[in-house]
Amino acid sequence: MTEDDSHSDDGEPADTASEQRRQAGDEETSRAGTDTSSGRTPPDRTAEERPAGSATDGSAGTEGDDADESEGSTAQRSGAPNPSRALSDVGLGDDGDSRGLFDDLLSGEPIFENKEVLRPSYTPHELPHRTDQINQMATILVSALRGETPSNILIYGKTGTGKTASAKFVSQELERTSQKYDVPCEVEYINCEVTDTQYRVLAQLANKFIEKNHTVIDDSLRSLETLAGQAREDETALADTEFDAVADVDARISELERDREEMEAVPMTGWPTDRVYSTFFDAVDYNERVVVIMLDEIDKLVEKSGDDTLYNLSRMNSELDNSRISIMGISNDLKFTDFLDPRVKSSLGEEEIVFPPYDANQLRDILQHRADVAFKGHALSEHVIPLCAAFAAQEHGDARRALDLLRTAGELAERSQADGVAETHVRQAQDKIELDRVVEVVRTLPTQSKIVLFSIILLEKNGVHNINTGEVFNIYKRLCEEIDADILTQRRVTDLISELDMLGIVNAVVVSKGRYGRTKEISLSVPIDETEAVLLTDSRLGDIENAQPFVQARFDN
Repeated sequence: MTEDDSHSDDGEPADTASEQRRQAGDEETSRAGTDTSSGRTPPDRTAEERPAGSATDGSAGTEGDDADESEGSTAQRSGAPNPSRALSDVGLGDDGDSRGLFDDLLSGEPIFENKEVLRPSYTPHELPHRTDQINQMATILVSALRGETPSNILIYGKTGTGKTASAKFVSQELERTSQKYDVPCEVEYINCEVTDTQYRVLAQLANKFIEKNHTVIDDSLRSLETLAGQAREDETALADTEFDAVADVDARISELERDREEMEAVPMTGWPTDRVYSTFFDAVDYNERVVVIMLDEIDKLVEKSGDDTLYNLSRMNSELDNSRISIMGISNDLKFTDFLDPRVKSSLGEEEIVFPPYDANQLRDILQHRADVAFKGHALSEHVIPLCAAFAAQEHGDARRALDLLRTAGELAERSQADGVAETHVRQAQDKIELDRVVEVVRTLPTQSKIVLFSIILLEKNGVHNINTGEVFNIYKRLCEEIDADILTQRRVTDLISELDMLGIVNAVVVSKGRYGRTKEISLSVPIDETEAVLLTDSRLGDIENAQPFVQARFDN
């Protein structure tokens, strides 16, 4: 007699757990009756849970398996999705041997050895074809290692000509040599495209020097506290020091603690500019040192906030007691000094260094130098580097563009699980980079420029060629009315078209119409569908509905 039978015979209440098991068994049996009628064992049922009469190894079980296989094969032939098969392919099960989503991607042999070498942020240990410029910078800055004030330097050159990389290389060598000879010399780098106001520049510099001063003070406090403890036990510990008694050491500790408390970090907003300047002045002059302030994209700072920052920095040396400051400005704009105050221009441009564009052969050397470190052996075909160099040389010898092209080609090859980088990957990378550039430029256009560009797109999509300014202006007015935007004058719209032409988004050529005057014939220089898709992500342009009818109406009129 089973345990359940004895409980029912005695009429006693069954154990709660036994009752739950019995009820669950009844429910499973009832469900099994339905499933077994079709010849299949219910899913997620273990062998012990199968009710009596269910097929475990008999004909019924075989028929069920055959039915499953038949259904699976039928679904496969008909193209219907099989959920269980899809899940197993992705590897969502608990089985440790199942392949996950990234396993197949990781199974291929990697192409890169060190991809970071191809990024603009990487500073190489050697810069080919920039030896003359590097030596010129070094001869100017070597005076800092003698404790003297170096001349201010202005570095010019187009994008990707090695200006920033060379300046950072020289700066690292300067700091390394200063540590070697125990000379207090520091270089502070600021990207003025990001830190583009006088307040931000001074605040960033002040906080950097305050942090360094805190480090120096903390080291001094630890040494003095140790010395004070030794002197209290043995007064001869002060014999070879500047202190005559323990009280003098304690006084110095108190003075340093007071200095540390007074060095308040500058908030990113909220202080008057003169207070920020004063804080920076006190922080940089707290210790004896020579400081080289490297201002990358210095023209952005002048364009955004004028030359007040440069005037203050260039005049600081006449007021500093302990430290000396030199400025190294880096600019893509050869004419930005035309907008400077004559006094700033004379003091800032004491030394000028020009970086010429690279030619194709020089770019090839640079790429080969980086590729030896970035890629595994024999990962590049022989035509990859020459092709990357040729593409970049067409655009004013931009080494940054060449490196981006080589890196993107390697990434495309790796994603396709190719054995190496081929010429086709370089051409694909060229198309991808160009499209990415167009997308970014179009996305950041002002709203009015986007409306003008959208007008040109609508005209081209409706079969209009050699579009003139008047046709663009007519569509532009209708679009502005549609989204309730301000309507600019036709002269201003013509200026916006010229700006789009400078960005390379459209091609605008002035043609003469004889006695009817001159006009601009406009055509798109970018992929029309991708550009339109980017424009429609703008919330205002995305509200335009049924643009086709009123453009067509304009042609009918």
